[in-house]
Amino acid sequence: MRKSNENSLKEVIEQLIDTYRLRDRLNEVKIRRTWEDVMGNAISNRTDHLSVNNGTLVIKVSSAALREELTFRKDQICELMNKELGGPFLTKVVIS
Repeated sequence: MRKSNENSLKEVIEQLIDTYRLRDRLNEVKIRRTWEDVMGNAISNRTDHLSVNNGTLVIKVSSAALREELTFRKDQICELMNKELGGPFLTKVVIS
């Protein structure tokens, strides 16, 4: 039986991640790893850069047509990425 002051390893790791503010960086890595699977090869190949800052996913693309298409799908992108991350971590998507 666990004493009341003992935490599971998962709880301790989660506390460390939150304490050292690593959540955004970990989510950014997860997004980069799953971007091609979620968005498809065509969009992935034309994406120049992905980053996360304070719950905002910043997507940089070189194609104006793709930028326009992704602008219309911002809510869907946010929803898909939050599903992959396992929680409501992203609140906004910026396309540039």
